[in-house]
Amino acid sequence: MLHRAHLLAPVLALAPLVGCGNQLIPNTDVPDSVENREAVEFVEEYRHAVESHNPATILRLVSHEYFDDNGTPASEDDVDYETLQGRLGRWTADVLDVRYEMRYRRVTVYPERIYVDVTYTGSFKVRTAEGERWERRLADNRLELIRENGELRIVSGL
Repeated sequence: MLHRAHLLAPVLALAPLVGCGNQLIPNTDVPDSVENREAVEFVEEYRHAVESHNPATILRLVSHEYFDDNGTPASEDDVDYETLQGRLGRWTADVLDVRYEMRYRRVTVYPERIYVDVTYTGSFKVRTAEGERWERRLADNRLELIRENGELRIVSGL
């Protein structure tokens, strides 16, 4: 009997650690780590700026090196920092209300970039020539982040 207890002792000592390596950041599919939590909290700041209809905060979170080719080879739909500024100006005039949710699917950390994969749901009350109406979008997206002067900034993916 004593011999069996002796064999079980190492297994029982490790039991509290089982599952600890797979903890997720609450309400995400992302493993909890310092780097992942920082990225999710940063993107949450962006999400809150969208919901509060605050283009100044959005631009503060975006790198001046921002560039997005929108996944196409055509340059007509490319967006750089200046283009983004103009779009946000029109956005504040045309969008009257916003509801914006994100489900964080994955965070991938590299030395030079951090990729945050999300599924977002956006409901936007917009002004049109015919009046006001709600539009809804549901899509997967990837935000690319870089570190500038020790701070995270969005460099692509809006």
